Amino acid sequence: MVIATNLGFPYVGPHRELKKLVESFWASKSSKSDLLAGARQLRENHWRVQKEQGIDQVPVGDFTLYDRVLDTACNFGVVPKRYHDIPDRLEQYFAMGRGLQKSATDTSPKIDVPAMEMKKWFDTNYHFIVPEFEQHQKFTLQEVSVVNDFIEAKALGFTPRPVVLGPVSFLYLGKAVKASEPFEPIALLDRLLPVYVDLLGRLSAAGAEWIQIDEPVLVLDLLDNLRLAYEVAYTTLRQANIKILLASYFGPLGTNVDLVKNHIDGLHVDLVRDPNQLDSICAALGPHQYISLGLVDGRNVWKNNLHKSIALAQSAVNILGTDRVFVAPSCSLIHSPYSTQLEKGIRDDNPELFEWLSFAVEKCAEISIITRAITSGQDFVREALERNALAVETRRTSSQTVNKEIRRRLDTISPNDYKRVSPFPTRREQQAAKLRLPSFPTTTIGSFPQTKEIRVARAKFAKGLISPQSYDTFIKSEIERVIRFQERAELDVLVHGEPERNDMVEHFGHLLHGYGFTEHGWVVSYGSRCVKPPLIYGDVSRRAPMTVTESAYSQSLTTRPVKGMLTGPVTMMKWSFVRDDVEPRVLCTQIALALRDEVVDLEAAGIAVIQVDEPAIREGLPLRRQDWAAYLEWSVGCFRLSTSGVRDDTQIHTHMCYSDFNDIFDAIQDLDADVITIENSKSEAKLLSIFEHKRYTNEIGPGLYDIHSPRVPSVEEMASRLEEMLRYIPKHLIWVNPDCGLKSRAWPEVEAALLNMVKVAKQFRTHEETVVA
Repeated sequence: MVIATNLGFPYVGPHRELKKLVESFWASKSSKSDLLAGARQLRENHWRVQKEQGIDQVPVGDFTLYDRVLDTACNFGVVPKRYHDIPDRLEQYFAMGRGLQKSATDTSPKIDVPAMEMKKWFDTNYHFIVPEFEQHQKFTLQEVSVVNDFIEAKALGFTPRPVVLGPVSFLYLGKAVKASEPFEPIALLDRLLPVYVDLLGRLSAAGAEWIQIDEPVLVLDLLDNLRLAYEVAYTTLRQANIKILLASYFGPLGTNVDLVKNHIDGLHVDLVRDPNQLDSICAALGPHQYISLGLVDGRNVWKNNLHKSIALAQSAVNILGTDRVFVAPSCSLIHSPYSTQLEKGIRDDNPELFEWLSFAVEKCAEISIITRAITSGQDFVREALERNALAVETRRTSSQTVNKEIRRRLDTISPNDYKRVSPFPTRREQQAAKLRLPSFPTTTIGSFPQTKEIRVARAKFAKGLISPQSYDTFIKSEIERVIRFQERAELDVLVHGEPERNDMVEHFGHLLHGYGFTEHGWVVSYGSRCVKPPLIYGDVSRRAPMTVTESAYSQSLTTRPVKGMLTGPVTMMKWSFVRDDVEPRVLCTQIALALRDEVVDLEAAGIAVIQVDEPAIREGLPLRRQDWAAYLEWSVGCFRLSTSGVRDDTQIHTHMCYSDFNDIFDAIQDLDADVITIENSKSEAKLLSIFEHKRYTNEIGPGLYDIHSPRVPSVEEMASRLEEMLRYIPKHLIWVNPDCGLKSRAWPEVEAALLNMVKVAKQFRTHEETVVA
């Protein structure tokens, strides 16, 4: 019989209950037992919801207090030595994720440790904590949450399927540290595998029939050593007395299916990203192996086309039979909001759009409908199929999705619209004469703390509890507060702090045609940080100027330049739930044209420095290298289209975070931004190593400190980082800045860190002047 399954469920809860639990614990407002009890209740609620929607096997081990990759590291004893002096296991765990700064007491020494590095999870907007492996790393199986969760779920009457990150992906996603000679973490596989065998044995002893082992790196281009590692790993794991479902997602497996097909009991494939791989996968499976069909999009919000999914499922059943097929989402549903039933605003204001939506709870129901249609026949679910067909057709033909005027404008774009008037050296001279900045100029990335007062005022304004005039007065007072602090701190290029913005994408989405918004559509970005991505459901254009009023007001408060702040077209698209009925390059170009209009208007309003952030360009890079060139051509082109309508003396900035800078160096140069700021503080300067081999000609600000941690770096620490940067980048090109925006930090941390940062810049200027003299 075909079985309805799930790969993972949104663990943060319908109302971000987990976020509130952990942040209360961090603030010492609740106890460890409160946190763990609340987490236990959330897990139970999530299992129950999935079962009610028709999921036969519910995943366990998909829940985390911070990050599943970090969980894996801690469960296998992979804890860097700098955290060993933290005696409490839970405090140690959170310190690895977010850093820890504690003053000395009579009973305990001072603790000051930074967080571990954070990177994007493949081409999603989720961030994971990067494991650190030593050359002689020892692996030991600690108390493993997945075993406990399995026992807990089974005792409650559920049919649980444990989920773990696979050994090859775990090692591949980590980094080597403290080595006497270079080594790759995959070389540690032989040491790691016995711990996995032990884990599988414990799960089998607890009564688990199946285990889902996630190996997402199978969708990448793999070198020979990794291909060999899969053969070794799954030959070894096959010895355990438990059925292995190997799960990979985010793309087609291609020839990588040959690496594992002989050593597993079942294989999960992402048929949303590539439905055409079904026949080849079925042909590759042995006579007793199962297939898990990833038919429901785990990363987007649109209703599944059940007719097409049932046809694919029936094809698999025709080849393999009903007893060897699972139906599932394409990937874990952690990338999806919780449930459309919380979205009363959309249901009341735009019922047509509401009928197009499907979130995690509804996706579980779709999985169940597909399964029942195959098992019992389509007549058994006729009513659900008819409602689904109507929603799919309505979306296809709706007047909300197509704007002929916007599409005509796309046809009028010329090659010159993608180019600045003059090359960078000419622009740099004009900008230097206009801005008169010192060497090692200082700035921030854009946002300042989103205080409780700001959030309360925004909520009251949204509910109509305060007038537009009162809200405008409040926002202006917050802007002035930020400007005055930056002046006192003697920053060189200022920002207005963005108090009017709830999110760098959602804020602009409200000001564009074609965007819709949820009330509770939260997804986790990292740790307890959640975002509420907009929904792009129609053609995009600008309603009216979006930032000119705030930017002009900010500039009127000071003689120092204030940056206009915009989110770039690729990021506006990638950090939204995008329509799937239009090519990405077309949608991105629509957004670029809207932003181009805004950039030109900012310049006309007297803004001399304009930042267009593009942190998502790297994460949007296709997972297979053969697809990179086409993507980079249009994504870089969209950035240039949005920024090339200004004069030479207007300075264009951009920002990128958590990008493998080395992978896309040439594309970043092709952006032709006058200044780029990048995340570097967590990366041990590895992002700068490319400058030893390639020359970046424009100005650049590698981040001096990590804003995702509450700790305040010292002057000496930041000076050491800046000294390191000078090994790679000419001093006349370097800017001094944090590595990202400051919205998630508190004012005391921000003030202390920025004052230290400015001291560092001044030290280096003084040193430069001394050398010249």
